[in-house]
Amino acid sequence: MKNRGISKNTADSGPLKAAALILIFGLLSLSLLACAKPPTEEMENAASAVTRAENDPDAVTYAGATLTRAREALNRMRTEAESKRYDAAKNYAAEAVNAAEKAISDSRAAAARAREEASTLLGRVKTSLAETGKSLEHAKEVRDTNLDFNALDQDYDSARRSTAQAEVSLAGNQYQDSVEKSRTARGILSGIDTKLAGAVTSVSRKK
Repeated sequence: MKNRGISKNTADSGPLKAAALILIFGLLSLSLLACAKPPTEEMENAASAVTRAENDPDAVTYAGATLTRAREALNRMRTEAESKRYDAAKNYAAEAVNAAEKAISDSRAAAARAREEASTLLGRVKTSLAETGKSLEHAKEVRDTNLDFNALDQDYDSARRSTAQAEVSLAGNQYQDSVEKSRTARGILSGIDTKLAGAVTSVSRKK
């Protein structure tokens, strides 16, 4: 009888011990959650980095894809922080900083290339403008060209205005706009040159 009592007490204590362990683990988990804090400094640094990139004209113009990745990482960081997944939030904060800094650094190189392209093209167009102007004046001295010089003068003035606008854009670091204006001027000058060459050839054949 005595042995049976001991066995019964031992059996009854099993569920109690299990319940106690569950309670202890639960309290430890709550304690850990209470101690966990959002990575405030990292999150603030990430937000500042993305804001700097967003306010950088070159980054917006030349590194849009990288800037988008920085914004996406920042949004995920905030989502993870709201869900109290702070380790993930910290990782996304670092990703946002890296992407934002890369957007700025990459855009510097891209802007330098764009400036070189715009400057080179503008120089060529200015040379063409001078050459076409001389050809136009020379054509006016040739008889029987059947050219509409009023229309050609208007086209030439348009090319000159586009060239001047391209120069202003280049000075204002608006490289893409400068390229577009230079291309417009180049197209107009090419059209004038084609008409002048055709007229000269026609006159030569008549002789």
